Amino acid sequence: MTARIYQKSKTAMQSGVKNSGQWILEFEQNDAKPIDPLMKWVGSDDMSSQVSINFSSKENAIDYATKNNIVFILDDSKAKKYNIRKGGYGENFDYNRKKPWTH
Repeated sequence: MTARIYQKSKTAMQSGVKNSGQWILEFEQNDAKPIDPLMKWVGSDDMSSQVSINFSSKENAIDYATKNNIVFILDDSKAKKYNIRKGGYGENFDYNRKKPWTH
């Protein structure tokens, strides 16, 4: 049973970055998902592919995997640096705007 450890990215639906720093340990799927002949649903008997464990740091995730004898793949890609403005979205409506509205 192989697991993948990676860092959660920012969602595409919102501009916030609250849970983007968490590290996730997810198990890889062992077998192909069979298709039910009657209903054409895709199913699986592999329950470990549904397990996802959150960690606050990469070291905690690696320690958990080594302590429980889990073979893991570390996906340590470069994290994107977010451009967070001082005033944020609220500065668009500030009374003392430096640039006037163009529309």
